[in-house]
Amino acid sequence: MKLKVNGSVHEVRSASEASLLSVLRDELGLTAAKYGCGEGECGACTVLLDGNPVRSCRVKLEKTDGHEITTLEGLTSPGKLHPVQQAFIDEDAMQCGYCTCGMLMAAAALLRKVPNPNRSQIVEHMDGNICRCGVYGRIITAIQKAARSTETKEVRQ
Repeated sequence: MKLKVNGSVHEVRSASEASLLSVLRDELGLTAAKYGCGEGECGACTVLLDGNPVRSCRVKLEKTDGHEITTLEGLTSPGKLHPVQQAFIDEDAMQCGYCTCGMLMAAAALLRKVPNPNRSQIVEHMDGNICRCGVYGRIITAIQKAARSTETKEVRQ
């Protein structure tokens, strides 16, 4: 089966019922998406499927045919941080870092759809992405900062 990830087509050998997460990590070596709960509840495995955030632990490989998958590794060009990544660093919006990749992917998807989200829109969109360290306030601040960034406006275009 062919899988389009981060703009490149890959031939994969996994069974069609394999999870997208396992294929990304085990076959393609893209390890930013993390295995958290395995039930799609925590958000650590969030990637973008046609620009929409999905829990890759729950998406079967067969459901990805003909779709564009974006992982954190493909969010921007090499050597450059996405504005959401920079804002997370600036606002110290991570502690242990396990949830961060999923948070970043969900936040990037939000800012593509809602360029200037208010606090309640951020909270609603990010609901379900769990941070065990509890830095939700800093995560919200970072997303608000990224929304104000001129680089974010350039990424959306």
